[in-house]
Amino acid sequence: MRRPILIGITGGTGSGKSTIAKEIYKKFGEQCIAMIEQDSYYKDQSNLSFEDRVKINYDHPDAFDTRLLVEHLNKLLNGQAIDKPSYDFEVHNRKAETTRVEPREIIIVEGILVLEELEIRDLLDIKIYVDTDADVRIIRRLIRDINERGRTVDSVINQYLNVVRPMHMQFIEPTKRYADIIIPEGGHNKVAIDMIVANIKQFLQRED
Repeated sequence: MRRPILIGITGGTGSGKSTIAKEIYKKFGEQCIAMIEQDSYYKDQSNLSFEDRVKINYDHPDAFDTRLLVEHLNKLLNGQAIDKPSYDFEVHNRKAETTRVEPREIIIVEGILVLEELEIRDLLDIKIYVDTDADVRIIRRLIRDINERGRTVDSVINQYLNVVRPMHMQFIEPTKRYADIIIPEGGHNKVAIDMIVANIKQFLQRED
C-alpha cells in the first residue's frame, strides 16, 4: 500500500481549523480521507475528581496524550485501522466509547498544538496554519463553548484571559514558522482552500 498523505492543520482556538478540514473533506469524500482531531486525544483523567479536572490547563501540551496520537498516526500511515478515543468536554474526561478509523490515502490531523509537537510535525507532508484575528477567535469560542460544551459566559472569558491567550502566545503562535501554508480568514478563504486541494491532488499524482 502506498504511504498516505498526512496533513496537519493548526491555529488558535476558533481560528477555523475544523472548517478548513471539513472543506477539504468535502472535496475528496470519506472514501479518501481519515479525520483525526487532536481534541480527541486529551489524557484520560479518571483518577481525578471533577473539581480537579476543571483546574487542568487544556491549552498546554501536557494536557494531550501525544504518545497515543503519534502511535495512531503511524498505524494509519502503515495501513492499519485505529480506535480513536472520544472526549466529553462537559465532564473533562475521556469517554468509554471509541471510533473506528480505517486507513485512507489522505489523513488530516487538526488541533491547536499539531505543529508544536516535533514527533507529529516530523510525520506531516503538508503543514497548514490558520491565522485569524484574536477578536474573531474569542467570539467563536464563546459561542461554541456556551452552545456545545455547557459553559457560562464568565467561565469562557476568564479561561480565555487567564489560560487560552497566554498559551496561544507561548505555544501556538510560534508554530506559524513551521507551516508550509498560512491561511488568513480561516474557512472563508476559498482561494486558499482551492490551492490546498490542488496541492493534494498533485501530491497524489506524484506518488502514483
